[in-house]
Amino acid sequence: MGDEEALAGLRRQAHHLIAELAGPVRRIRLRSGPAVLEVEWHPEEPARADTPSGPADSAAPGAGRSTAPDRPPVAAAVRAPLVGTFYRAPEPGAKPFVAVGDLVRPGQPVAIVEAMKLMNEVTADRAGRVVAILVEDGHPVEYDQPLVELDPA
Repeated sequence: MGDEEALAGLRRQAHHLIAELAGPVRRIRLRSGPAVLEVEWHPEEPARADTPSGPADSAAPGAGRSTAPDRPPVAAAVRAPLVGTFYRAPEPGAKPFVAVGDLVRPGQPVAIVEAMKLMNEVTADRAGRVVAILVEDGHPVEYDQPLVELDPA
């Protein structure tokens, strides 16, 4: 098996493993012969304009804060797992994985990021309703860039 095939297999294993785990994952390392896949998520960064972290009056970006203590956070972002090109659908002309208003479940594909001619499925890490698609189809993305915004369900 070639290095690219081994790495693709490790990516698939990582996706399945992460989807099956109950809690959030901070770091994962898988090895198959000479191929090693290591992924580390950075701890939550301070609130930024593109990733609301506190309660708000509406799901609109930039909405003001609410005083209701029992309201859940407005949105969480599904982020790019690597640098590449963002695609909303599995192939040109196909229906997008998700659209604004759709409900998603943990592990559900929401997009693809192409890197070095490999299509890497991007999955939701939590349940929620899609409130925004933050990147245009076919545009480049950076590692950890917010791609899809979810309102917790």
